[in-house]
Amino acid sequence: MTAGPFRSRPAAAAALLGALACAGAGCGSAPSAGATATAGDTAAAGPERTWQEPAAYTYTLTSSTQVLAGTFRVEVRDGKVVGVAGADADSRRQALDPHTEIPTIGKLLETLDRARAEHAHTAEADYADDGRPLRIVLDQNENAIDDEALYTISSYEPATRSAP
Repeated sequence: MTAGPFRSRPAAAAALLGALACAGAGCGSAPSAGATATAGDTAAAGPERTWQEPAAYTYTLTSSTQVLAGTFRVEVRDGKVVGVAGADADSRRQALDPHTEIPTIGKLLETLDRARAEHAHTAEADYADDGRPLRIVLDQNENAIDDEALYTISSYEPATRSAP
């Protein structure tokens, strides 16, 4: 037996769900800009479920992970990353490395969903009014030191359709 406080995950989850239900009673609105949804949230119909990733857009990704760190301007076409520009020397170096995977916003949302399904210690997101993520924070294991991830999504611009 280990020394220190014992925390029961089921009990903590039940307490969190109870607090969320109590706080949200009578409120049917979706979270607004800056609203946070966490791994324990039950609001699956919130904005994170209503945003549809367009086939073409650009955005700026600032990533702080063990694998990908830096700021990147990302161009997505047909649901795939087709262009990446790094904002500084390290980011440019990573963008040129063929082994570096720069995600689409859709891939970031899939990563968030997977972390929630796997009951990650932290799987949080802040959303814009249109439901697209602005910030995603992940930490699979509270006791690991190399699995934290922070993704900030800014300067999002859906592609404009050109005239036929």
